Amino acid sequence: MPNPHTAVDGRNLRPTLSTSKIVFLVVAAAAPLAAMVGTVPLAFAIGDGAGVPAMFVFAGITLLCFSVGYAAMSRRIVHAGGFYTYLAQGLGKPVAVAGGAIAIVSYNAVAIGLAGAFGYFAQLVLEALGVDAPWQACAAFAVLVVGVLGYRQIDLSARVLSLLMVAEIGVLAVLDVGILAHHGGAALPAASFDPSVVLSGGVGVAMMFAFISFIGFESAALYGEETRNPARSIPLATYASVGLIAVFYAFTSWAAVGAIGPERVSEVAGDQLGNLFFTISDANVDPALTAVMQILLVTSMLAAMLALHNAANRYAYVFGREGVLPTGLGAVHARHLSPHRASVTQTVLTTVVLAVFALAGLDPYTNLATSMVGLGTLGIIVLQAGAALAVIAFFRGRSDRHWWRTLVAPGLGALGLIAAVELVVTNFSVLTGSTSPVINALPWLLPVLAVAGIGYARWMRANRPARYAALAAVEPNLSGDDTPGEAPTRPEADVAAVG
Repeated sequence: MPNPHTAVDGRNLRPTLSTSKIVFLVVAAAAPLAAMVGTVPLAFAIGDGAGVPAMFVFAGITLLCFSVGYAAMSRRIVHAGGFYTYLAQGLGKPVAVAGGAIAIVSYNAVAIGLAGAFGYFAQLVLEALGVDAPWQACAAFAVLVVGVLGYRQIDLSARVLSLLMVAEIGVLAVLDVGILAHHGGAALPAASFDPSVVLSGGVGVAMMFAFISFIGFESAALYGEETRNPARSIPLATYASVGLIAVFYAFTSWAAVGAIGPERVSEVAGDQLGNLFFTISDANVDPALTAVMQILLVTSMLAAMLALHNAANRYAYVFGREGVLPTGLGAVHARHLSPHRASVTQTVLTTVVLAVFALAGLDPYTNLATSMVGLGTLGIIVLQAGAALAVIAFFRGRSDRHWWRTLVAPGLGALGLIAAVELVVTNFSVLTGSTSPVINALPWLLPVLAVAGIGYARWMRANRPARYAALAAVEPNLSGDDTPGEAPTRPEADVAAVG
Protein backbone atom coordinates (compact mmCIF):
# COMPACT_ATOMS: atom_id res chain seq x y z
CA MET A 1 0.00 0.00 0.00
CA PRO A 2 1.14 3.61 -0.48
CA ASN A 3 3.16 5.27 2.23
CA PRO A 4 0.94 7.43 4.46
CA HIS A 5 3.86 9.84 4.85
CA THR A 6 3.83 10.82 1.16
CA ALA A 7 4.89 14.45 1.03
CA VAL A 8 1.68 16.05 -0.15
CA ASP A 9 1.87 19.00 2.23
CA GLY A 10 5.59 19.81 1.96
CA ARG A 11 6.29 18.83 5.57
CA ASN A 12 7.35 15.22 5.15
CA LEU A 13 10.31 13.48 3.59
CA ARG A 14 10.13 12.45 -0.06
CA PRO A 15 9.23 8.75 -0.60
CA THR A 16 11.74 7.94 -3.36
CA LEU A 17 13.58 4.87 -2.04
CA SER A 18 13.17 1.34 -3.34
CA THR A 19 14.14 -1.76 -1.38
CA SER A 20 17.43 -2.08 -3.26
CA LYS A 21 18.37 1.53 -2.54
CA ILE A 22 17.73 1.01 1.18
CA VAL A 23 19.98 -2.06 1.07
CA PHE A 24 22.76 0.05 -0.42
CA LEU A 25 22.30 2.68 2.29
CA VAL A 26 22.39 0.03 5.01
CA VAL A 27 25.26 -2.12 3.73
CA ALA A 28 27.33 0.98 3.02
CA ALA A 29 27.16 1.87 6.72
CA ALA A 30 28.75 -1.49 7.52
CA ALA A 31 31.67 -0.63 5.16
CA PRO A 32 32.53 -4.20 4.00
CA LEU A 33 35.98 -3.42 2.62
CA ALA A 34 36.99 -1.30 5.61
CA ALA A 35 35.75 -4.06 7.94
CA MET A 36 37.78 -6.69 6.12
CA VAL A 37 40.96 -4.64 6.01
CA GLY A 38 40.71 -3.03 9.45
CA THR A 39 38.76 -5.40 11.68
CA VAL A 40 39.31 -8.98 10.52
CA PRO A 41 43.13 -8.95 10.96
CA LEU A 42 42.67 -7.86 14.59
CA ALA A 43 40.10 -10.61 15.12
CA PHE A 44 42.58 -13.13 13.66
CA ALA A 45 45.47 -11.84 15.77
CA ILE A 46 43.91 -11.40 19.21
CA GLY A 47 40.69 -13.36 18.79
CA ASP A 48 40.25 -17.04 17.99
CA GLY A 49 42.38 -17.06 14.85
CA ALA A 50 41.05 -19.46 12.24
CA GLY A 51 37.69 -19.56 14.04
CA VAL A 52 36.78 -15.98 13.06
CA PRO A 53 34.53 -17.01 10.12
CA ALA A 54 32.34 -18.97 12.53
CA MET A 55 32.01 -15.85 14.68
CA PHE A 56 30.61 -13.95 11.70
CA VAL A 57 28.09 -16.76 11.17
CA PHE A 58 27.12 -16.65 14.85
CA ALA A 59 26.74 -12.86 14.81
CA GLY A 60 24.70 -13.07 11.60
CA ILE A 61 22.31 -15.67 13.07
CA THR A 62 21.91 -13.60 16.25
CA LEU A 63 21.15 -10.46 14.27
CA LEU A 64 18.75 -12.32 11.99
CA CYS A 65 16.84 -13.32 15.14
CA PHE A 66 16.82 -9.65 16.12
CA SER A 67 15.67 -8.76 12.61
CA VAL A 68 12.64 -11.05 12.83
CA GLY A 69 11.14 -8.97 15.65
CA TYR A 70 12.44 -5.74 14.13
CA ALA A 71 10.69 -6.58 10.85
CA ALA A 72 7.46 -7.45 12.66
CA MET A 73 7.57 -4.02 14.32
CA SER A 74 8.39 -2.20 11.07
CA ARG A 75 5.30 -3.69 9.38
CA ARG A 76 3.13 -1.96 11.96
CA ILE A 77 5.06 1.24 12.70
CA VAL A 78 6.21 3.65 9.98
CA HIS A 79 8.27 6.53 11.31
CA ALA A 80 11.63 8.19 10.62
CA GLY A 81 12.60 7.77 14.28
CA GLY A 82 13.96 4.22 14.08
CA PHE A 83 15.04 3.03 17.51
CA TYR A 84 13.46 6.07 19.15
CA THR A 85 10.01 5.19 17.88
CA TYR A 86 10.30 1.48 18.65
CA LEU A 87 11.50 2.15 22.19
CA ALA A 88 8.57 4.52 22.70
CA GLN A 89 6.02 1.97 21.53
CA GLY A 90 7.50 -0.86 23.58
CA LEU A 91 9.20 0.61 26.64
CA GLY A 92 7.71 4.08 27.01
CA LYS A 93 8.50 7.65 26.00
CA PRO A 94 11.13 8.43 28.68
CA VAL A 95 13.18 5.42 27.57
CA ALA A 96 12.64 6.49 23.96
CA VAL A 97 14.00 10.01 24.53
CA ALA A 98 17.02 8.46 26.26
CA GLY A 99 17.47 6.11 23.31
CA GLY A 100 17.11 8.93 20.80
CA ALA A 101 19.80 10.93 22.60
CA ILE A 102 22.13 7.93 22.55
CA ALA A 103 21.34 7.38 18.85
CA ILE A 104 22.17 10.98 17.88
CA VAL A 105 25.48 10.88 19.76
CA SER A 106 26.38 7.37 18.57
CA TYR A 107 25.71 7.79 14.86
CA ASN A 108 27.40 11.20 14.87
CA ALA A 109 30.38 9.75 16.73
CA VAL A 110 30.89 6.99 14.17
CA ALA A 111 30.49 9.44 11.26
CA ILE A 112 33.03 11.81 12.83
CA GLY A 113 35.43 8.95 13.53
CA LEU A 114 35.17 7.81 9.92
CA ALA A 115 35.99 11.35 8.76
CA GLY A 116 39.24 11.10 10.71
CA ALA A 117 39.95 7.64 9.32
CA PHE A 118 39.23 8.87 5.80
CA GLY A 119 41.70 11.71 6.25
CA TYR A 120 44.36 9.34 7.58
CA PHE A 121 44.08 6.68 4.87
CA ALA A 122 43.49 9.15 2.02
CA GLN A 123 46.75 10.88 2.98
CA LEU A 124 48.59 7.53 2.83
CA VAL A 125 47.11 6.62 -0.57
CA LEU A 126 47.92 10.02 -2.03
CA GLU A 127 51.48 9.83 -0.69
CA ALA A 128 51.89 6.48 -2.49
CA LEU A 129 50.79 8.26 -5.69
CA GLY A 130 53.30 11.06 -5.12
CA VAL A 131 50.78 13.64 -3.91
CA ASP A 132 51.46 15.46 -0.65
CA ALA A 133 48.15 16.29 1.05
CA PRO A 134 47.63 16.76 4.81
CA TRP A 135 45.01 14.58 6.48
CA GLN A 136 43.09 17.72 7.45
CA ALA A 137 42.54 18.61 3.78
CA CYS A 138 41.49 15.03 2.95
CA ALA A 139 39.02 14.96 5.84
CA ALA A 140 37.65 18.37 4.83
CA PHE A 141 37.01 17.04 1.34
CA ALA A 142 35.06 14.09 2.78
CA VAL A 143 33.00 16.37 5.02
CA LEU A 144 32.20 18.63 2.06
CA VAL A 145 31.08 15.74 -0.18
CA VAL A 146 28.97 14.16 2.56
CA GLY A 147 27.53 17.54 3.53
CA VAL A 148 26.41 18.31 -0.02
CA LEU A 149 24.89 14.87 -0.57
CA GLY A 150 23.24 14.85 2.85
CA TYR A 151 21.65 18.23 2.13
CA ARG A 152 19.95 16.92 -0.99
CA GLN A 153 17.29 14.25 -1.23
CA ILE A 154 18.22 10.76 -0.06
CA ASP A 155 17.78 9.26 -3.54
CA LEU A 156 20.99 10.96 -4.70
CA SER A 157 22.95 9.51 -1.78
CA ALA A 158 21.54 6.07 -2.58
CA ARG A 159 22.72 6.28 -6.19
CA VAL A 160 26.23 7.34 -5.15
CA LEU A 161 26.41 4.61 -2.53
CA SER A 162 25.25 1.97 -5.03
CA LEU A 163 28.27 2.70 -7.23
CA LEU A 164 30.72 2.67 -4.33
CA MET A 165 29.24 -0.51 -2.85
CA VAL A 166 29.33 -2.42 -6.11
CA ALA A 167 32.99 -1.43 -6.53
CA GLU A 168 34.17 -2.49 -3.07
CA ILE A 169 32.17 -5.72 -2.97
CA GLY A 170 33.37 -6.48 -6.50
CA VAL A 171 37.04 -6.11 -5.62
CA LEU A 172 36.66 -8.41 -2.60
CA ALA A 173 34.79 -10.93 -4.75
CA VAL A 174 37.71 -10.91 -7.21
CA LEU A 175 40.05 -11.52 -4.27
CA ASP A 176 37.92 -14.45 -3.10
CA VAL A 177 37.92 -16.00 -6.57
CA GLY A 178 41.68 -15.52 -6.81
CA ILE A 179 42.23 -17.33 -3.52
CA LEU A 180 39.95 -20.19 -4.60
CA ALA A 181 41.74 -20.49 -7.93
CA HIS A 182 45.15 -20.44 -6.25
CA HIS A 183 44.44 -22.84 -3.37
CA GLY A 184 41.54 -24.98 -4.55
CA GLY A 185 39.69 -26.82 -1.79
CA ALA A 186 42.30 -25.77 0.78
CA ALA A 187 41.01 -22.19 0.47
CA LEU A 188 38.05 -23.14 2.66
CA PRO A 189 39.52 -25.15 5.56
CA ALA A 190 37.15 -27.14 7.78
CA ALA A 191 39.21 -26.03 10.80
CA SER A 192 37.44 -22.67 10.79
CA PHE A 193 34.25 -24.38 12.01
CA ASP A 194 35.88 -26.93 14.31
CA PRO A 195 34.51 -26.25 17.84
CA SER A 196 37.98 -26.70 19.36
CA VAL A 197 39.25 -23.89 17.12
CA VAL A 198 36.20 -21.64 17.29
CA LEU A 199 36.16 -21.69 21.11
CA SER A 200 39.91 -21.25 21.52
CA GLY A 201 41.96 -18.16 22.34
CA GLY A 202 40.19 -14.82 22.59
CA VAL A 203 36.79 -16.04 21.43
CA GLY A 204 35.08 -13.16 23.23
CA VAL A 205 37.23 -10.59 21.44
CA ALA A 206 36.54 -12.25 18.09
CA MET A 207 32.82 -12.21 18.82
CA MET A 208 33.02 -8.52 19.67
CA PHE A 209 34.72 -7.70 16.37
CA ALA A 210 32.15 -9.80 14.51
CA PHE A 211 29.21 -7.89 16.01
CA ILE A 212 30.72 -4.46 15.45
CA SER A 213 31.28 -5.30 11.78
CA PHE A 214 27.49 -5.31 11.29
CA ILE A 215 26.97 -1.79 12.66
CA GLY A 216 24.53 0.14 10.51
CA PHE A 217 22.36 -2.76 9.32
CA GLU A 218 19.55 -1.68 11.66
CA SER A 219 19.17 1.74 10.00
CA ALA A 220 16.66 0.49 7.40
CA ALA A 221 13.74 1.50 9.63
CA LEU A 222 14.91 5.13 9.56
CA TYR A 223 13.86 5.33 5.90
CA GLY A 224 10.29 4.12 6.43
CA GLU A 225 8.87 7.54 5.58
CA GLU A 226 11.00 7.69 2.43
CA THR A 227 9.85 4.51 0.71
CA ARG A 228 6.57 3.98 -1.11
CA ASN A 229 5.75 0.67 0.55
CA PRO A 230 7.57 0.59 3.91
CA ALA A 231 5.70 -2.42 5.27
CA ARG A 232 7.31 -4.50 2.53
CA SER A 233 10.56 -2.66 1.81
CA ILE A 234 11.89 -2.19 5.35
CA PRO A 235 11.65 -5.87 6.43
CA LEU A 236 13.07 -7.06 3.10
CA ALA A 237 15.94 -4.56 3.25
CA THR A 238 16.75 -5.55 6.83
CA TYR A 239 16.83 -9.28 6.08
CA ALA A 240 18.77 -8.77 2.84
CA SER A 241 21.34 -6.55 4.53
CA VAL A 242 22.01 -8.91 7.45
CA GLY A 243 22.17 -11.93 5.16
CA LEU A 244 24.46 -10.24 2.64
CA ILE A 245 26.83 -8.91 5.30
CA ALA A 246 26.98 -12.23 7.19
CA VAL A 247 27.61 -14.39 4.13
CA PHE A 248 30.09 -11.97 2.62
CA TYR A 249 32.11 -11.46 5.81
CA ALA A 250 32.13 -15.13 6.72
CA PHE A 251 33.17 -16.28 3.25
CA THR A 252 35.88 -13.65 2.71
CA SER A 253 37.43 -14.21 6.16
CA TRP A 254 37.24 -17.98 5.56
CA ALA A 255 39.08 -17.61 2.25
CA ALA A 256 41.70 -15.47 4.00
CA VAL A 257 42.27 -18.28 6.52
CA GLY A 258 42.74 -20.66 3.64
CA ALA A 259 45.15 -18.32 1.86
CA ILE A 260 47.39 -18.08 4.93
CA GLY A 261 46.79 -21.44 6.59
CA PRO A 262 44.79 -22.12 9.78
CA GLU A 263 47.91 -22.76 11.85
CA ARG A 264 49.62 -19.52 10.82
CA VAL A 265 46.74 -17.06 10.50
CA SER A 266 47.03 -15.57 14.02
CA GLU A 267 50.78 -15.02 13.75
CA VAL A 268 50.71 -13.62 10.22
CA ALA A 269 47.77 -11.34 10.98
CA GLY A 270 49.56 -10.03 14.07
CA ASP A 271 52.58 -9.14 11.93
CA GLN A 272 50.66 -7.69 8.99
CA LEU A 273 47.57 -6.13 10.64
CA GLY A 274 46.21 -3.50 8.22
CA ASN A 275 48.37 -4.80 5.36
CA LEU A 276 47.11 -8.40 5.65
CA PHE A 277 44.54 -8.33 2.87
CA PHE A 278 46.84 -6.32 0.62
CA THR A 279 49.53 -9.00 1.09
CA ILE A 280 46.99 -11.73 0.34
CA SER A 281 45.97 -9.85 -2.81
CA ASP A 282 49.58 -9.54 -4.00
CA ALA A 283 50.15 -13.27 -3.48
CA ASN A 284 46.90 -14.60 -4.93
CA VAL A 285 45.77 -12.13 -7.59
CA ASP A 286 47.89 -9.19 -8.73
CA PRO A 287 49.49 -6.03 -7.29
CA ALA A 288 47.15 -4.03 -9.56
CA LEU A 289 44.19 -5.35 -7.58
CA THR A 290 45.96 -4.34 -4.38
CA ALA A 291 46.27 -0.76 -5.65
CA VAL A 292 42.55 -0.72 -6.45
CA MET A 293 41.77 -2.13 -3.00
CA GLN A 294 43.77 0.65 -1.35
CA ILE A 295 41.80 3.31 -3.21
CA LEU A 296 38.47 1.60 -2.55
CA LEU A 297 39.34 1.32 1.14
CA VAL A 298 39.17 5.11 1.24
CA THR A 299 35.92 5.27 -0.74
CA SER A 300 34.48 2.58 1.55
CA MET A 301 35.02 4.89 4.49
CA LEU A 302 33.45 7.76 2.56
CA ALA A 303 30.42 5.59 1.76
CA ALA A 304 30.04 4.54 5.39
CA MET A 305 30.40 8.14 6.50
CA LEU A 306 27.64 9.23 4.12
CA ALA A 307 25.30 6.41 5.20
CA LEU A 308 25.81 7.17 8.89
CA HIS A 309 25.44 10.91 8.27
CA ASN A 310 22.02 10.23 6.73
CA ALA A 311 21.06 8.02 9.68
CA ALA A 312 22.19 10.57 12.26
CA ASN A 313 20.45 13.54 10.68
CA ARG A 314 17.14 11.66 10.60
CA TYR A 315 17.26 11.23 14.35
CA ALA A 316 18.03 14.94 14.73
CA TYR A 317 15.23 15.76 12.27
CA VAL A 318 12.68 13.72 14.23
CA PHE A 319 13.78 15.24 17.56
CA GLY A 320 13.40 18.68 15.99
CA ARG A 321 10.05 17.82 14.42
CA GLU A 322 8.73 16.68 17.79
CA GLY A 323 10.21 19.50 19.85
CA VAL A 324 12.78 17.54 21.84
CA LEU A 325 15.51 19.59 20.13
CA PRO A 326 15.04 23.04 18.55
CA THR A 327 12.20 22.80 16.06
CA GLY A 328 14.32 24.29 13.28
CA LEU A 329 16.05 20.90 12.98
CA GLY A 330 12.72 19.45 11.90
CA ALA A 331 12.52 21.61 8.79
CA VAL A 332 12.22 19.98 5.37
CA HIS A 333 13.78 21.53 2.28
CA ALA A 334 11.14 23.00 -0.04
CA ARG A 335 12.64 21.46 -3.20
CA HIS A 336 14.71 18.47 -2.05
CA LEU A 337 12.24 17.50 0.72
CA SER A 338 15.26 16.45 2.81
CA PRO A 339 16.09 17.19 6.48
CA HIS A 340 18.52 19.86 5.31
CA ARG A 341 18.94 21.80 8.57
CA ALA A 342 19.65 18.63 10.53
CA SER A 343 22.20 17.72 7.85
CA VAL A 344 23.90 21.13 7.97
CA THR A 345 24.02 21.01 11.77
CA GLN A 346 25.71 17.64 11.66
CA THR A 347 28.21 18.86 9.05
CA VAL A 348 29.10 21.83 11.26
CA LEU A 349 29.49 19.55 14.29
CA THR A 350 31.81 17.23 12.37
CA THR A 351 33.88 20.18 11.18
CA VAL A 352 34.23 21.59 14.70
CA VAL A 353 35.33 18.26 16.19
CA LEU A 354 37.84 17.68 13.41
CA ALA A 355 39.19 21.20 13.87
CA VAL A 356 39.64 20.68 17.62
CA PHE A 357 41.59 17.46 17.07
CA ALA A 358 43.68 19.06 14.33
CA LEU A 359 44.54 22.16 16.39
CA ALA A 360 45.46 19.93 19.34
CA GLY A 361 47.88 18.03 17.12
CA LEU A 362 46.18 14.70 17.82
CA ASP A 363 46.38 11.74 15.47
CA PRO A 364 43.35 11.37 13.18
CA TYR A 365 43.37 7.59 13.47
CA THR A 366 44.72 6.50 16.85
CA ASN A 367 43.10 9.40 18.75
CA LEU A 368 40.04 10.52 16.75
CA ALA A 369 38.84 7.55 14.71
CA THR A 370 39.28 4.80 17.28
CA SER A 371 37.71 6.72 20.16
CA MET A 372 34.70 8.03 18.22
CA VAL A 373 34.00 4.78 16.37
CA GLY A 374 34.39 2.83 19.61
CA LEU A 375 31.90 5.03 21.46
CA GLY A 376 29.39 5.04 18.61
CA THR A 377 29.64 1.29 18.11
CA LEU A 378 28.87 0.61 21.76
CA GLY A 379 25.92 3.01 21.72
CA ILE A 380 24.38 1.41 18.63
CA ILE A 381 24.67 -2.11 20.06
CA VAL A 382 23.00 -0.88 23.26
CA LEU A 383 20.16 0.50 21.12
CA GLN A 384 19.84 -2.77 19.21
CA ALA A 385 19.50 -4.68 22.48
CA GLY A 386 16.93 -2.16 23.73
CA ALA A 387 14.95 -2.42 20.49
CA ALA A 388 14.82 -6.22 20.77
CA LEU A 389 13.32 -5.89 24.27
CA ALA A 390 10.92 -3.22 22.99
CA VAL A 391 9.59 -5.62 20.34
CA ILE A 392 8.78 -8.22 23.02
CA ALA A 393 7.08 -5.60 25.20
CA PHE A 394 5.13 -4.10 22.27
CA PHE A 395 3.54 -7.39 21.24
CA ARG A 396 2.93 -8.73 24.74
CA GLY A 397 -0.79 -9.28 25.24
CA ARG A 398 -1.69 -8.31 21.65
CA SER A 399 -3.78 -10.54 19.44
CA ASP A 400 -1.21 -10.41 16.62
CA ARG A 401 1.68 -11.69 18.75
CA HIS A 402 3.53 -14.78 17.52
CA TRP A 403 5.61 -17.16 19.62
CA TRP A 404 8.58 -17.01 17.23
CA ARG A 405 8.44 -13.62 15.52
CA THR A 406 7.58 -11.48 18.53
CA LEU A 407 8.98 -13.46 21.48
CA VAL A 408 11.57 -16.18 20.93
CA ALA A 409 13.47 -14.64 17.99
CA PRO A 410 13.78 -11.11 19.47
CA GLY A 411 14.53 -12.72 22.85
CA LEU A 412 17.45 -14.65 21.38
CA GLY A 413 18.58 -11.52 19.59
CA ALA A 414 18.42 -9.54 22.84
CA LEU A 415 20.51 -12.13 24.69
CA GLY A 416 23.16 -12.10 21.97
CA LEU A 417 23.24 -8.31 21.83
CA ILE A 418 23.43 -7.93 25.61
CA ALA A 419 26.39 -10.31 25.52
CA ALA A 420 27.92 -8.13 22.77
CA VAL A 421 27.46 -5.02 24.93
CA GLU A 422 29.28 -6.74 27.80
CA LEU A 423 32.09 -7.80 25.47
CA VAL A 424 32.55 -4.31 24.04
CA VAL A 425 32.55 -2.66 27.49
CA THR A 426 35.02 -5.23 28.86
CA ASN A 427 37.30 -4.95 25.83
CA PHE A 428 36.82 -1.25 25.05
CA SER A 429 40.55 -0.56 25.25
CA VAL A 430 41.12 -3.35 22.71
CA LEU A 431 38.50 -1.86 20.41
CA THR A 432 39.99 1.65 20.59
CA GLY A 433 43.62 0.51 20.78
CA SER A 434 44.18 3.22 23.39
CA THR A 435 45.59 3.24 26.90
CA SER A 436 44.22 6.72 27.59
CA PRO A 437 41.99 6.72 30.70
CA VAL A 438 39.90 9.50 29.14
CA ILE A 439 39.17 7.54 25.97
CA ASN A 440 38.52 4.32 27.85
CA ALA A 441 36.05 6.12 30.14
CA LEU A 442 33.88 7.11 27.14
CA PRO A 443 31.35 4.26 27.73
CA TRP A 444 30.22 6.15 30.86
CA LEU A 445 28.82 8.82 28.53
CA LEU A 446 26.00 6.47 27.51
CA PRO A 447 24.40 6.05 30.97
CA VAL A 448 24.78 9.81 31.47
CA LEU A 449 22.86 10.40 28.22
CA ALA A 450 20.24 7.85 29.26
CA VAL A 451 19.65 9.52 32.64
CA ALA A 452 19.53 12.98 31.03
CA GLY A 453 17.07 11.78 28.38
CA ILE A 454 14.74 10.17 30.90
CA GLY A 455 14.91 13.25 33.10
CA TYR A 456 14.15 15.58 30.19
CA ALA A 457 11.21 13.43 29.08
CA ARG A 458 9.73 13.55 32.56
CA TRP A 459 10.20 17.32 32.62
CA MET A 460 8.33 17.53 29.30
CA ARG A 461 5.52 15.38 30.69
CA ALA A 462 5.09 17.77 33.62
CA ASN A 463 5.65 21.07 31.81
CA ARG A 464 4.87 20.44 28.12
CA PRO A 465 2.13 17.78 28.26
CA ALA A 466 0.83 18.36 24.72
CA ARG A 467 4.28 18.09 23.22
CA TYR A 468 5.06 15.06 25.39
CA ALA A 469 1.87 13.35 24.23
CA ALA A 470 2.94 13.81 20.60
CA LEU A 471 6.35 12.15 21.05
CA ALA A 472 6.76 9.18 18.68
CA ALA A 473 3.01 9.30 18.14
CA VAL A 474 1.88 6.76 15.57
CA GLU A 475 -1.25 4.75 15.06
CA PRO A 476 0.06 1.19 14.70
CA ASN A 477 -1.25 -1.14 12.05
CA LEU A 478 -3.13 -3.61 14.19
CA SER A 479 -4.13 -5.94 11.39
CA GLY A 480 -0.76 -7.65 11.19
CA ASP A 481 -0.77 -7.47 7.39
CA ASP A 482 1.42 -5.33 5.17
CA THR A 483 -0.61 -2.18 5.71
CA PRO A 484 1.64 0.45 7.31
CA GLY A 485 0.66 2.56 10.27
CA GLU A 486 -0.87 5.96 9.97
CA ALA A 487 1.23 9.10 9.82
CA PRO A 488 2.56 10.37 13.14
CA THR A 489 0.12 12.67 14.86
CA ARG A 490 1.73 15.77 16.31
CA PRO A 491 0.47 19.22 17.26
CA GLU A 492 0.47 21.57 14.26
CA ALA A 493 2.35 24.17 16.32
CA ASP A 494 5.21 21.75 16.78
CA VAL A 495 5.76 21.13 13.09
CA ALA A 496 8.76 23.03 11.78
CA ALA A 497 8.19 25.35 8.86
CA VAL A 498 9.36 24.30 5.47
CA GLY A 499 12.90 25.55 4.88
